[in-house]
This record gives sequence, C-alpha cells and structure tokens, in this order.
Amino acid sequence: MSLVGNDESRLTGCFAGLRVLDFSTTIAGPHCARMLADMGAEVIKIESAEGETMRIRPPVRGGCSTAFGQLNVGKKSVVLDLKSADGVEAVRRLVSTADILVENFRPGVMTRLGLDDASLRALNPRLIYCSISGYGQTGPSAELPAYAPVIHAASGYEMAHLAYQPGRSRPDYCGIYHADVVTGTYAFGAIASALYQRERTGLGQHIDCSMLESMLSLTLTEIQGAQFTIEPPQRPPFGPAETSDGYVMIAIASEKTFQNLMGVIGRPDWVEDPRFARYADRRRHWGELMDGVEAWSTSLTTAECVAALSAGGVPSSAYRSVADALADPQLAHRDALAEVTDAAGTFKVVNLPFRMSAAKVAAGARAASLGEHTAEVLQEVGAAGPGERSDR
Repeated sequence: MSLVGNDESRLTGCFAGLRVLDFSTTIAGPHCARMLADMGAEVIKIESAEGETMRIRPPVRGGCSTAFGQLNVGKKSVVLDLKSADGVEAVRRLVSTADILVENFRPGVMTRLGLDDASLRALNPRLIYCSISGYGQTGPSAELPAYAPVIHAASGYEMAHLAYQPGRSRPDYCGIYHADVVTGTYAFGAIASALYQRERTGLGQHIDCSMLESMLSLTLTEIQGAQFTIEPPQRPPFGPAETSDGYVMIAIASEKTFQNLMGVIGRPDWVEDPRFARYADRRRHWGELMDGVEAWSTSLTTAECVAALSAGGVPSSAYRSVADALADPQLAHRDALAEVTDAAGTFKVVNLPFRMSAAKVAAGARAASLGEHTAEVLQEVGAAGPGERSDR
C-alpha cells in the first residue's frame, strides 16, 4: 500500500539518471548495487562469460537462480572479458559515462586490470568508486581472502553470540551472512553521502568499505565490554521463554515494560521485590525473574502468550519461520514483497525496508539473463562486443 496521498506510478527514484557499473559478485556488492537500482539508478552488471557464482546458487529452476535474482533484479547484464584489451577499453568507455562504480574483488585485482580508482579518475573526475573488501584496501590483512563466515569469526561476533548461549562452548555455524548485508548497506550509505558531496564539489571520490569494521558495528555493548568489566546476568536478558507449544520472545527493555510484564504474569508484587526493583538487581537475579515468567508462559500456548503480552503493552513475538514471517499481513499492507520475473518465470523478492513520500522505492521488474544487454550497452558507447571490432 502506498503512502497516503502518494501516487507511486507518477514518481521517479531518487537516483534516476545515475549510471552504476557493478563489478561485484556474491552478496555484499550486489546487495549494495541492487539498493541503488531500487532507488532508480541504471545499474549495469559486468560479468564474465561464465556468469557470476550466484547464478547457480539454489533455488534454481529453469536454469535461473532466484537467489541471484533477489540480489540483482533491476540490473542490466553485460558480458566482458576484463583480461582482454577490448574488454578493458569497453570498461573505460563505460566509465566515462558512469556516476558510480562498485567492486568487491580482493584488493589489487582491479589495479592489475588497470581499472583501479587512480587509473579511471582521469577519465571521469566525477566518478564515485566504491571498493568493498574483507579488511579494507590497505594494511597487514588487506590481501587476505575473506567471505562472510570468516569475517564473522574474525570480528569477534561469533564468540560474542556464543556468550549468550548458556552451557555452550563450541561456536555455532551461522548460515545467515550478516557481514555481507551489513557491509553492502554501509556501502550504499557511503555512496549516497558521496553523491551529496559531489553536488557541492563537482568531484567524485574513492570509498573503501571494510567487512570487518562493518561487522564490528553490530557488537555495540560487546565493544564496551571488551574495554570495561561488565557483570553478565545469570541468563541472557533477551532470549526465548518457553510456552506450552513453542517459544516467545519477550523484550523487557524499560521500567515500564517490566512493570507491565509483572501485571500480565500476575506478579505485581515483584515490582517492589528487592531482587527485581532496580535494573542492576534485576540483572543479578535474571534467572529467577525468567523462571517466574516461564511459570506463567508454560501454562499457555504461544498464541495466548503473545495476545496477553500485547494487550498488556509488553513487546513480544512468537518465534516464527521465514515462511511464517512472509505471510504476515503487515508485510502485505506495506507491499514489502515484489513479484519479479526472470527467464524461468516469476518469484518474489523483498523491497527495501523504507518508503518515501516523494520518491519511488521499488525492486525492478526483471532479473536479466547473462549478457542480455551486452550489445545494447556496448553499442551505445561505441565499444566492441564479443567477436567484434571496436571503432577506436
């Protein structure tokens, strides 16, 4: 549903008219570039003849990966051999027409190809060149190979997470790649900031975005705990409370929430109990507090618990599967999912999580087939396509 009074069919994206060259692969860079596409930019994805690795990631139907589509919908696909003279020349011609370049190769790769920021700056001083890497473009770790799970471990995130799992000593495997999504989102914000600065200076710049530092930003209190002593509670303050048929998350995040919760579970006397009355005391006796909460919650179903907690003004949720979450009528109300197409048919992707009253924010209609726009884009800039001669 559009914002009240907002006819999205008449709106353009904030970045309409901008051209982006997307050299990135897998998740972090493509996520960033898709955000730019959703905001109206023309994004040209540069791929090898084999296509990038996400094109074969499941689910695959009819030869098309919807995981690839989720990250690359709305982009054009151009196939270039970056190791050939014609491929490099085509990039140089495209750069002269571009506003933004996104790449997430290991540091040094674009330099060896002659496509680094310094080499391209002379062609287009207004170019905003965004490099995403595991550890940053310089420094003792810069050239180390890095994927999200490696960065999760290197940043301390996994061990910080483990500290919230009582009785566990072995780190979990995390198949959800937070580092990629967070870094891609930071890169998007940096690019938007550079565009604003370019309006005043007329010049682009190089953005160096580190996955390690992006991941560190998630460990807010843990960064302070690494510097100063913090007494841990008996039980993690945010965790599952058992019900008769599952679990519920209850967030006791303020004095008002605590007081409301005590009313819901029938223990208003605990508001003045010396064990729980003050936050510091509550943390020391958190296990006892949650034992009392579960004495109430285990007598009810998850649905009954959530209903009672919501009525009492206590933030809570059932632990849902992703499929359950996607069926939430709140998402339908906000048009949070967009139906898009690729060569194999239709599927749904998640729109960006914000709406704007005077701009269109929406996923593109189609995920391009490999090389679908090569001839069109190269002809525009007078560059040679595969097997052709350029007009240079």
